Amino acid sequence: MGKKHSPLFLRRVEHSRSIIKECNIADFISMVKDGESLIIIDVRETHEFELGHMKGAIHISKGVLERDIEKHPFDTSDRIVLYCGGGFRSAIAAQSLQDMGYGDAYSLWGGWRSIVAEGLEITSIDLAD
Repeated sequence: MGKKHSPLFLRRVEHSRSIIKECNIADFISMVKDGESLIIIDVRETHEFELGHMKGAIHISKGVLERDIEKHPFDTSDRIVLYCGGGFRSAIAAQSLQDMGYGDAYSLWGGWRSIVAEGLEITSIDLAD
C-alpha cells in the first residue's frame, strides 16, 4: 500500500511528471538490456538505499542531488534513470536535473517497488546479522 501524500506535494509531482521524461518498468528493463550507456541513480534517503537497491545503482539522495551530481563523472548528455520508492521524488529530481541541463534524464514510474516486483537484480543487507 502506498503512502498518503499531501495535496501540495502531489500537485508538485504531477507538474514535474508533465514536463520530464518518464519511463515505466518495461521501458527501464529495455534500457538496461539495450547495451547503451545507462546511469541509474537511487534518489531515496540513505537508510532506504542501505536496506536494498538496484545492483549497480549510484546513490545520490534527492536532497543533495543538485549539489553533488557534478562530483560524478557524468555528462549532461548521458542517459540517466532516477528512481525512488514509487516515482514521486524521482520525478521532482528528474525535473531538477533537466533544469540543470541534463537532457536525457528519466524518472522511473513505480520506482523501487517496480524493480522488486519485476525481480531485477538488487543488493540488500541481511537484517538477520
